[in-house]
Amino acid sequence: MLFDVKGRFLIHRIKKEEAAYKLCVVKKLSTAAKGIPVLITHDGRTIRYPDPDCKVHDTIKLDIESGKILDHIKFEPGNLAYITGGQNCGRIGIITHKEKHPGSFDIVHVKDSVGHSFATRLSNVIPIGKGKQAWISLPRGKGVRQRIAEERDRKLAAKAKEM
Repeated sequence: MLFDVKGRFLIHRIKKEEAAYKLCVVKKLSTAAKGIPVLITHDGRTIRYPDPDCKVHDTIKLDIESGKILDHIKFEPGNLAYITGGQNCGRIGIITHKEKHPGSFDIVHVKDSVGHSFATRLSNVIPIGKGKQAWISLPRGKGVRQRIAEERDRKLAAKAKEM
């Protein structure tokens, strides 16, 4: 279940290989009893002894059967990201840079594959791939929002094709 570029829920089919793992965002790193390091994900999972390179806001690739971390994506410029909230919900692009605003919300600037740049809050961004390669299959349109005129032209061309 994903969001389309207009912020609506979108049911998206996945392959059997992709159904074996899940991408989880790291929400908190701490130590449990007896100093055991633990990682807490966005869906409430607690994973003991995580990779020391994993930090808050990174994404981990979690094997559903075993509950083990297969790999992780750093939250850094140059990685592919998926927007899960705000005005840009459902859009996909490359993280260009992050602005820190003490006492307020940190802002992340993202550029999509067409070249449109947009900004959103840090809490709305999930890294989904290293570089330009996504770890999940992307929905139709690849998370690119079309301008109103572009969308109208696409619909008119489809209607003309039907006739």
